[in-house]
Amino acid sequence: MKAVKVISLVSACVAVVALSASVLMLREKEEDIFVPEIPGIEEPEEETSQNMELPEQDKPITEETVTEPAEEVTEPEPEEVEEEIKYTPDGQTKPKIIYDKLNMPAYPYVPNNEGYDRSYEGLLKRNDDVVGWLRINNTQVDYPLLIDPGDIVPGMGYGNQYVEYNEYYLHHNIDRQYLFEGNIYMDCRDNFGPVEGLQSENIVIYGHNMLNGSQFGNLRYYKDTSYYWSNPFVYLSSIYKDYEYVIVSFCITSGNADTDFRYWDMEELDTPEMFDYYVNRIKRDQLLDTGVDIHYGDKLLTLSTCHADEDNTRFIILARRLRDGESTSNFATIQRNG
Repeated sequence: MKAVKVISLVSACVAVVALSASVLMLREKEEDIFVPEIPGIEEPEEETSQNMELPEQDKPITEETVTEPAEEVTEPEPEEVEEEIKYTPDGQTKPKIIYDKLNMPAYPYVPNNEGYDRSYEGLLKRNDDVVGWLRINNTQVDYPLLIDPGDIVPGMGYGNQYVEYNEYYLHHNIDRQYLFEGNIYMDCRDNFGPVEGLQSENIVIYGHNMLNGSQFGNLRYYKDTSYYWSNPFVYLSSIYKDYEYVIVSFCITSGNADTDFRYWDMEELDTPEMFDYYVNRIKRDQLLDTGVDIHYGDKLLTLSTCHADEDNTRFIILARRLRDGESTSNFATIQRNG
């Protein structure tokens, strides 16, 4: 056996020497070889993805560091564009900012800047659109919350197609991969940052009404109004702080662009008149009078999902942030009307 191995090794060495000589001969003649260039052919980039794992706790836990995405294509920063949108039927208008993120995310990942909760670090490295976490007890609503990136054009790191604002996460998951049921997400015009005085008066969050109950599919439980009394609270956290909300009202309303109640365009309720119009318009069609007190100055939360395709209706839930002295552990502490 040893003799055979020696002979094999010698043969291998001879073969290597012969191969090396052949390579040298080819290099001497390479000036005479013409290799045509084929335009438009590039080596495909390897795609990387990770499957999202939901934490067992109420809030996300730190995940392992993932591979940083490839550097985004940089282009000249465009100017902000303003449009006029209707807020009330009497014609009162307010400018709407169309966000264009060619070079910057809406909420960039900056390690420990402004005191964000470190438990979100893994999610922020995974997707810098993460702005918090949303949970409702006894439902499947227990998800990381993303903010819509605004109008998307090729070169922004979201794909190679134009996408209008508030539509990207309708059919994309937290890893920015196509997924029909998408991910729950916040309106791109909302402010949910660390300074509470600058936060939007009304945070609007969207999600699909999935038949299997995922995303916002379980919100339909509230149409059986008895369900409310055992599940009246919503837990919404930013990457900076935890908040608690009590559901005030819920109703079915139109999702058509020509409706007289464009609830999705009412994030900044800056005046008592605008605030009261919004709340009273929802209460006008409410399915249940909860009796929960609400007034100008309360921070609001609106959850929106589809109700019926036939008439393009929406089921929306209105909640307000808990006040001092109120507790989710005792509904009797919630301030009531009258």
